Amino acid sequence: MKKMKRPDSKLNETEVKQNGDAGGHLSVFTNVHTAAGSPEKRLLSAFKKDTTPGKAYLAGREYYSEDGKTFELRLVRRIKQQLSADPTTRPEYPSPLGLTEFTRRATEVALGKSSRAIVEERVLGVQTPGFTAAVRLGAELLRNWYDHCAAWCGPVYLSSPCDDSLAGIFQAAGIQDIREYYYWDDQQRGVCLDKLLEDLEKAPERSVVVLSASAHYPTGADLSHNQWAVITELIMRRRHFPFLLLPPQALCYGNVEREAWPVQYCASQGMELLCAQSFSHCFGLYGEAVGHLLCVLKQNSLLLSVQSQAATIVKSLWAQPSAGGANIVATVLSNPAHVVEWKEEVKHIVERCMLIRELLRERLRLLGAPGCWNHLTQQSGLYCNTGLSEDQVEFLSQRRHVYLLPSGCLNVSAINGRNLDYIAESIHRALTTSL
Repeated sequence: MKKMKRPDSKLNETEVKQNGDAGGHLSVFTNVHTAAGSPEKRLLSAFKKDTTPGKAYLAGREYYSEDGKTFELRLVRRIKQQLSADPTTRPEYPSPLGLTEFTRRATEVALGKSSRAIVEERVLGVQTPGFTAAVRLGAELLRNWYDHCAAWCGPVYLSSPCDDSLAGIFQAAGIQDIREYYYWDDQQRGVCLDKLLEDLEKAPERSVVVLSASAHYPTGADLSHNQWAVITELIMRRRHFPFLLLPPQALCYGNVEREAWPVQYCASQGMELLCAQSFSHCFGLYGEAVGHLLCVLKQNSLLLSVQSQAATIVKSLWAQPSAGGANIVATVLSNPAHVVEWKEEVKHIVERCMLIRELLRERLRLLGAPGCWNHLTQQSGLYCNTGLSEDQVEFLSQRRHVYLLPSGCLNVSAINGRNLDYIAESIHRALTTSL
């Protein structure tokens, strides 16, 4: 019998070098391109590489305390300790729709306990792993059941400016027609209602309009009650669908009811709506990612079908949310004494942010900074639009080592007693130096 020749085990070096694989096969990831980094990521990278003492990073999304560190509420810290020491606590998976007590309390926060929609049982709440996950689930639901006759694919209208991630979230859900409506006006340094209404009036009927209910990111400029009434009338007349955002709940005015007023007003007008909520900021649960999607329907006969759709979508996205952070939020909101303590801590945060706005405005006035800076205190919440140009923002980062978003927006809480004067002087120089 002829002896079989053993295959040559030597590798072709050229093949290995070209393909990076001993078998000579191309990697399935060969043509994957590096995704463009967000402005925030690029800024943070530049800030970390900057070795200048006294540098300041004002583009973060977390709340920073006076010592420049992220802040944990005393109440939340205590409840974490209590829950971890509770011998009756057993680890278990929550349902795809989340912890029942959490979704109930989160719904009440948005709509109010006496809401007609809650009484009539035409409300669905779904716990999500963070705010962006709530937006994604809402986008998936819209694509699946906005139009019963055909697959719906937009348009979705976002404010200009808005959170950079929003367009990508809707596109990931299969909605590619993303458009903008006018919101912030650089000359007025505030919301331009006339141009906003003009854009929404021109929008095709049944468009989805994404509106910030409070703490608009990144400008910090919110709509007044009168403006909401006008916009709501237009949305109903044009048969648009409102998708409301409540990102850092309670950190705008320190008043949960006041910040949720736009959601309650829209619901009281008999409107169907979606609302994405975040509980991470107002409870200091940045590592927990606690979000909630609220669906207000026209009639309760639709509830079971929407609920089943939501559960099916959740199973394909994240199976079920984590219980830890939601359990803490539910524990606080279900105990009246805890709620009082939580509101007091949040009120302190809001008051500090407003004080920083007032101090920065006064420093700029004393320095003789060009222009009027009243818009700093007319805005609210963590974020603020300074009105600085991109060239002035670049001057701040390159020459003064103060890092803002390219739009001129900053996180107010990142300013403290140690860097306030330097930041005010830096802004003054950016305004008065020939660029």
